[in-house]
Amino acid sequence: MSSATGIPEENPATNHRTAEDEPLLGRRGDASQQDGKGIQFNLVLGTAIIAQAGIWILTATIWASVFIHPVILFSAHPLLNISSLLLLTQSILLLQPTHTPHQKNLGTHIHAILNTTSILSLLASLIIIEYNKISHGGTHFVSPHAILGLITYILFGIQGIVGITQFYFPNVYGGVEKAKRIYKWHRWSGYLILTLALATVCAATQTDYNKGVLHVRLWAVLVASVITLVGVLPRVRKAKLGL
Repeated sequence: MSSATGIPEENPATNHRTAEDEPLLGRRGDASQQDGKGIQFNLVLGTAIIAQAGIWILTATIWASVFIHPVILFSAHPLLNISSLLLLTQSILLLQPTHTPHQKNLGTHIHAILNTTSILSLLASLIIIEYNKISHGGTHFVSPHAILGLITYILFGIQGIVGITQFYFPNVYGGVEKAKRIYKWHRWSGYLILTLALATVCAATQTDYNKGVLHVRLWAVLVASVITLVGVLPRVRKAKLGL
């Protein structure tokens, strides 16, 4: 529509949709789930295929490095941690492109299931590493990997609690509208946790266990981590982050 001066008038609804669908990089279609298309296609939509390459290469590297050696109780620690990171990445990729109420509702339910499973995996991993430390009289939370891991565990736990209560129990925050006001912070912290988790895996390559047993190369983990972020971050919607 144009005004009397010939200058197109702004349509607030159209502008909102444009902002809602606009990713940080790339085209709107790269970040928006197509109407009538299954939510599973979100996992490979646009740059998601790049993220999938990165996270699966990283996961396969860790699993292969563990299973080419004799499996012990401690082996479950890296296996559970990387599996948790894989689930976290899938939950983000699945939910990012949703934009209609139906898509968002379904995506959020699956997102919650994946992240709850991811958190339970981290909890099991934490129990195993603590049991191992206590049984061998080892030190606790002194290495960069251990410190980053503890921070990631705590933040992810808080993230899970806030996410579940926001969506399923909004009255905790005073109602649906008030709960929605902190959605953007939930999204910001989600991307922060993903980055911290990848950094924790990088730091794990410098531990004595990896240097003496697994021999996972730092450069390999760094490359896979960067590829994962290169696939995830361009799909971030500026509007959903309050930008």
